[in-house]
Amino acid sequence: MPSPLDILNSVFGFPAFRGQQAEVISHVVAGGDALVLMPTGAGKSLCYQVPALCRSGVAVVVSPLIALMQNQVEALGQLGVRAAALNSARSFAEAGTIERRMRAGELDLVYVAPERLVTPGFLALLDTCRIALFAIDEAHCVSQWGHDFRPEYLQLALLRERFPAVPCVALTATADGPTRRDIVERLGLGDGRVFVAGFDRPNIRYRIAAKKNTREQLLRFLDAEHGGAGGDSGIVYCLSRAKVEETAAWLEEKGFAALAYHAGMDQAKRAANQERFLREDGVVMVATIAFGMGIDKPDVRFVAHLDLPKSLEAYYQETGRAGRDGLPANAWMAYGLEDVAKLGQFIAGSQASEAQKRIERLKLNALLGLCETTRCRRQVLLEYFGETGADPCGNCDTCLEPIASFDGTELARKALSCVYRTGESFGAGHVIDVLLGRDNDKIRRFGHHALSTFGIGTELSAEEWRSVLRQLVAAGLLSIDVEGHGAFRLTETCRPVLRGEVRVDLRRDPRPAGKAARGTKAKHSAQLATPDDEALFQRLRAERLALAKAQGVPPYVILHDATLADIARRRPRRSDELIGIAGLGDIKRERYGTVLLATVKAFEAEAGPSTAS
Repeated sequence: MPSPLDILNSVFGFPAFRGQQAEVISHVVAGGDALVLMPTGAGKSLCYQVPALCRSGVAVVVSPLIALMQNQVEALGQLGVRAAALNSARSFAEAGTIERRMRAGELDLVYVAPERLVTPGFLALLDTCRIALFAIDEAHCVSQWGHDFRPEYLQLALLRERFPAVPCVALTATADGPTRRDIVERLGLGDGRVFVAGFDRPNIRYRIAAKKNTREQLLRFLDAEHGGAGGDSGIVYCLSRAKVEETAAWLEEKGFAALAYHAGMDQAKRAANQERFLREDGVVMVATIAFGMGIDKPDVRFVAHLDLPKSLEAYYQETGRAGRDGLPANAWMAYGLEDVAKLGQFIAGSQASEAQKRIERLKLNALLGLCETTRCRRQVLLEYFGETGADPCGNCDTCLEPIASFDGTELARKALSCVYRTGESFGAGHVIDVLLGRDNDKIRRFGHHALSTFGIGTELSAEEWRSVLRQLVAAGLLSIDVEGHGAFRLTETCRPVLRGEVRVDLRRDPRPAGKAARGTKAKHSAQLATPDDEALFQRLRAERLALAKAQGVPPYVILHDATLADIARRRPRRSDELIGIAGLGDIKRERYGTVLLATVKAFEAEAGPSTAS
């Protein structure tokens, strides 16, 4: 049996394991069960792919999406690994061939959806096969406390009952404490080990801005950080299908290669848009959360949220789709009080139990805390997942441009008093009008021009008062009545503040929302030392694109950007100089080594002797 390190070197082209990979893989190869939590881009897939090639038999990988299965199969095929996917996209004859190869021991990995795996026919097939291991990807889907619960995952507990001797490894990038415990219990992994490799993604820069003109804020961000139209690939998330369509059309008018994706679209159109996003550079996907799970495109340089996600888990999962290759990437979000009201309405109107609704409201409050914090955003994010003691990251907006806090007790009392005097029946716009003393028809109609709080807040602008109100909601001093059209309600927590017994610290935003934070842009050149290296990198990307088109696969399946950047820096001239470049295993060196060396040679010949090292 080959050793895990031999497999890592020869097949995957990596010189050494990272973090806890070696420990996880050793445990699974020895036959142990495990729950593995690793951030996106940290190499979770290797934790079952390497054991699958070390152990005898076929590894059965449970995956929720056809696109994810196909991505993995294409990538493994490039490495010379015998892999296949059994799903509804397969014809009857194709499925029969795959099943025959499984029984004959001719496949190393087979990807299958949870619904198919638990059918009597497939379970009977497994009884006739030698199984190396079971791997359950996106394992947070099994938990009702997770952000993407899927009922079909609940049946997977039968794997431990029916195949007790086969190791089972569950993997996810996102799970808080309750979700982890739920996964272990529901999958019967009680005697298995739990590996938590950390949640930090240091290459991602987190930025959150208050909504003003969201489209213009997004455009400034894309122009400043990602080359504008014709620049980087990225994802823009919106809460509603209508907003997805409108934003994609608007970006297209601005010259971007923008596509829409949501569950209400025609399935063929949705699949075509996803395929184009995966196979082309510079495409911006505008989507609801229906898009993204398992998308293995490593060169997504940004994820932008135009609306608030539903929880910190969802935010972490969605932003984690940026920068999977380890190169710099951006997570940018704009949010406002209207987002809080909408999400509150979704929670209130759901079919979930009251206990589940309470959990979802707490998760939303935690996300509001991240939005309004004056601390390092990465610290707040990591602490939510149980990682404490981290130093400020220096790579988020609150670190790059520290936000001052001040004694805002009197401002808080004015705002709270105004909410009370107006009968806890109005939202932000009306409350602010009263505070500023604006004499309009609505104020007159309700007689609010005669209130003691009318005009007591003229020291702040409307936008500044909106920030104060957001912070009071995040602090739990105000709540939003989701059944009362977004009206503010006082909470019990606010009583000591109104009596002047408790101090309230508020943040003072130092810059216009949407302005780019200082620091390096999330561009490839941040990793390349010279313009010549950048030029060679772009030449290598063009060659990779030609190879990908010829084979009908996404470019990153051929080679990752990080591998091409390493080649651009090293300038290899002989075959042996390709050894040790991360991502170039034996098969890929054999397939693409000649093209890579020829590209470097031609570039240096054209550029002249000054580029040669």
